Amino acid sequence: MKNNLTPPRYKSQLALEDGRVFEGWGFGSVCAASGEVVFNTAMTGYPESLTDPSYCGQILALAYPLVGNYGVPPAVDANGLPQFFESAQIHARGLIVADYSAAYNHWNAVRSLDEWLQECGVPAVYGIDTRALTKHIRERGVMLGKIVPEGVAAPQKFDNPNLQNLAASVSCSKPTVYGSGKYKIVLVDCGSKCNIIRCLVERNASVVCVPCDYDFTQIDYDGVMLSNGPGNPQMCAAAIANVQKAIQKTKPIFGICLGHQLLCIAAGAGVFKLKYGHRSHNQPVQMEGTRRAFITSQNHGYAVDAATLPAQWQPCFTNLNDGTNEGVRHVSLPFFSAQFHPEASSGPTDTEFLFDEFLQKVSGSAAA
Repeated sequence: MKNNLTPPRYKSQLALEDGRVFEGWGFGSVCAASGEVVFNTAMTGYPESLTDPSYCGQILALAYPLVGNYGVPPAVDANGLPQFFESAQIHARGLIVADYSAAYNHWNAVRSLDEWLQECGVPAVYGIDTRALTKHIRERGVMLGKIVPEGVAAPQKFDNPNLQNLAASVSCSKPTVYGSGKYKIVLVDCGSKCNIIRCLVERNASVVCVPCDYDFTQIDYDGVMLSNGPGNPQMCAAAIANVQKAIQKTKPIFGICLGHQLLCIAAGAGVFKLKYGHRSHNQPVQMEGTRRAFITSQNHGYAVDAATLPAQWQPCFTNLNDGTNEGVRHVSLPFFSAQFHPEASSGPTDTEFLFDEFLQKVSGSAAA
């Protein structure tokens, strides 16, 4: 689709809790928003990032200089899932970009980014020096902020999403079944990406997606997938309690991102908040005990403290940038996890083999 749209020209700003203000031009919905300001360094994938439930409660700043040039794609795939999105809706509270291209050109585009944001009631700002913003957050640490268009009343307070159970707000409301494969996998939806479901269904699984606080241990299943999701894992008390019960059943468990943190907390480990988080498509991780490294997609603000892992649990991946833990496994039981996203859409897919490993464990457990 080709068009000659011109970008909107009304003033807007991003105000940070430390007093720093970035001036720019507004687009998307003409409204104010407040949340945790984070940055992502990926070069493509703004439809996927905006619809990633892990960005719930956050104002997303994209470090890549040009956004909007390929518009927004349509829905849905053969499973009834959004085909080019991570979920069915935008979860970020606001968007910050250096330059917005109102004119888009892509065979798959059906509308502009501005139109999509307006439909979803999400404000955005362009014309901001995102390099300076990224550097500021890297030096000062992640902080709260507000998007305030000219003429719109600013929120009275900075909203801190880390004090909320964000996983519960983005989880499904009732159990839903996807696929009809041989192995019954319970997917604990803490804000699951659609591609987790696809990766399981493609590997002969029947996926029962349940709410994050659902007692899935009452279901007869072959394996458990703990999904990604937003916010502070320590706010997910019900999910942690259910995972503790699942560990006693000894059937295979695979955790991704928030699911990794929930598995580790349930096992007895601690977590801590990162200074500015890991949010990009190019985070290098190394497999423990080998020289193998993988390029991964990541989106999290908390990390597991590997020093607190209990006996019988050991690290299996480590971040090569800062040495933080990127995954664990049990030495004898079929439990393992990854802090990164092996299901990543729009990529990279270097670690999708972890789904094969999970289904192999499920198959072995079911045959035992």
